[in-house]
Amino acid sequence: MVFNQEKEIKKIKEFVNLVENPKIELRHYKDPVLVWALQDGTVYYTIWENETLSRFGLKNVDGWDYEEDLLFCPDWMNPEEDEDDDLDDDDDDLDLICNLKIDISN
Repeated sequence: MVFNQEKEIKKIKEFVNLVENPKIELRHYKDPVLVWALQDGTVYYTIWENETLSRFGLKNVDGWDYEEDLLFCPDWMNPEEDEDDDLDDDDDDLDLICNLKIDISN
């Protein structure tokens, strides 16, 4: 499992608010880092102190404390999701409907 890290506090707070995990208290951390991995639609995650993670390195992370279904996590966690595709498909469908000609002379 390949772990990722997120140091931006705004994104960490967004994640914690969405998963509603009462066991995570960001105020207990001086400089929190969200460490997470995605596998089969499940996000495995934990919170580390930046100093500790810097000392041991992200490549040495081999576990997690919590897991959550990807549906309850922020969009930025899913690299496969492309938001622009949905909008383009809708425009193509609308163009097709507008150009549709129906013969009602029967």
